[in-house]
Amino acid sequence: MAFGFFDRLKEGLKKTRTGIAEKMEKIIKIYPRLSDEFYDELEEVLITSDMGIETTMKIISDIKREAREKKLSDAEAVKDLLKNRLYEILDRNEKGDEGTKSPCVVLVIGVNGVGKTTSIGKLAHVYREKGKKVLLAAADTFRAAAIEQIEEWGKRAGVDVIKHHEGSDPSAVVFDAIQAAKSRKADVLICDTAGRLHNKKNLMNELSKIERVISREYPEAYKEVFLVLDATTGQNALQQAMLFKEAADITGIILTKLDGTAKGGIVVAICSEIGIPVKYIGVGEGIDDLQPFSAKDFVDALFSS
Repeated sequence: MAFGFFDRLKEGLKKTRTGIAEKMEKIIKIYPRLSDEFYDELEEVLITSDMGIETTMKIISDIKREAREKKLSDAEAVKDLLKNRLYEILDRNEKGDEGTKSPCVVLVIGVNGVGKTTSIGKLAHVYREKGKKVLLAAADTFRAAAIEQIEEWGKRAGVDVIKHHEGSDPSAVVFDAIQAAKSRKADVLICDTAGRLHNKKNLMNELSKIERVISREYPEAYKEVFLVLDATTGQNALQQAMLFKEAADITGIILTKLDGTAKGGIVVAICSEIGIPVKYIGVGEGIDDLQPFSAKDFVDALFSS
């Protein structure tokens, strides 16, 4: 990862770092020796950073066991144990982005308001920077502004958008986009989808229909399904991931707005409890602020001074 982005990552995780690393330093000063009080305080820090109760309890249990095995008594030593544990959880789920394969179709799903359309534009920019020819499909036809938004992001990213009018059949848009991707020899086709979750049955039917069109019309294409989640919503993002996982075969998470929250621990909870890799994280508003997720860089930025 470029040095410039690591600096942006550090800056983007500033609130979370304050919520975890800096609070941990304060606990270590109050309880320099390992004790039940120290672990209780650390547990609270992790839970309030939105790592979730289940993940937090597992982390604390693992740290206690390792500290006993290594006969550690200084609270300062737990910092490295925590960093290693976080890295293990995140690294276990870290996978490369298969969007680099050609041809590839990327379905992007997520509720309205999480930054889905913005992420699609930024993702198009990421692939273009890799030298890929990218095409966008405006298959969220239910929200009036969705088509206009994706067109605007298409202009910013320098890619064409295949669209129908508002209220059209989303799978028909995807059908036309696939034909265009074939004829224009596009490497990556990114498809926006409707941001609905209130009726899971409709969502599942809609996604199934789109996936059938892709399988029938573009069987040679590699397929990704990216779920966009808003980091600022914390545990609500985790619930969304669980519900969408029931409706779609999600291959990766795009986590937006990490720079706007002190609860970046949600990244750890998602990897630990959902088991779906975080592929990209957003730490800013710029078109180049969506970057591939790296477990090592994330943990390093979280604890760097």
